[in-house]
Amino acid sequence: MKITILKPDTLGATASTICLIHCVATPFIFLAHVTTGCCNTSVPLWWQSVDYIFLLISFFAVYRSTKNTSKKIMKPALWVSWTLLFGVIINEKFEFIHIPEYLHYMPALALILLHIYNLKFCQCNNNSCCINNG
Repeated sequence: MKITILKPDTLGATASTICLIHCVATPFIFLAHVTTGCCNTSVPLWWQSVDYIFLLISFFAVYRSTKNTSKKIMKPALWVSWTLLFGVIINEKFEFIHIPEYLHYMPALALILLHIYNLKFCQCNNNSCCINNG
């Protein structure tokens, strides 16, 4: 929990990167699984729940990052990216609308880039520069 408080952008960029790798690798893993001739084609529950774990970790990282950023634009940018990631994952599970596959990766990529940018250029050196002096 200490990393969430002290380095939320590092946690957020790491979680978003792992999430992106998970999303890219999943089709290949299941394609390899199906081509081996195995009879069980269902997705394991633990693999499905990984998406929600990434969402939860990303939520806390975005929450902490927006409290400690020095640029006002970062707060809505991080939240919009997280909301889009949430929407894409929920849409993937329930298939409300068809979204092209390549668009599924954009919110995670945006979160990675925003967290890295925030980490490099938007850190407060003291409490007076932060947007929210919680």
